[in-house]
Amino acid sequence: MAFFASDRERRLWLWVLAVVVAIYASLGYAPVLAGVLRQRGLLEATFVFCFLLVLATIVTKAFDARPRGVEIAIVLGVVAAFLMVLVRMEMPEERTHLIEYGVLGLFIHEALSERARHGRRVPLPPLLAILATAALGTLDEVIQAVLPSRVFDPRDILFNVLAGTMSITAGAALAWTRRRVEARSAAG
Repeated sequence: MAFFASDRERRLWLWVLAVVVAIYASLGYAPVLAGVLRQRGLLEATFVFCFLLVLATIVTKAFDARPRGVEIAIVLGVVAAFLMVLVRMEMPEERTHLIEYGVLGLFIHEALSERARHGRRVPLPPLLAILATAALGTLDEVIQAVLPSRVFDPRDILFNVLAGTMSITAGAALAWTRRRVEARSAAG
């Protein structure tokens, strides 16, 4: 029996790996890059651009099938929640947690859900995805504790977990709603 349940699951785990490598590889140079962008007045614009890319990805994923009213309402609620958290974060560097760990959480959740759809045993994919994202976010901070240019900050662990939890919950809520709407359509 193959390790991956499908080619899609394999691709999703490769994306998880790519995101984790990108996050961890940036640990050494992220403060320098943030400083350069700040000096040039591009830090906020760069963050907004990246955030809009992630938002466009979420909206595209949400609407890969013809959306119904309740699905649109969920997507709008998710966007509103992310924007509220975004606005309350003071430092642009803290906002990157929303992108990094939100994307990571979504990929992990999608990979686990794909595995479960193909009959593999995956108890509670959303919870497992949140735990995996939390573990990777905690490891990120532990690595920073030993780097001379970085600082261990327990609040960053909280931001990482919050970002992953928000995106995973949003994805799970949207998938659950879509299944219920499709079941009603098939029954009716």
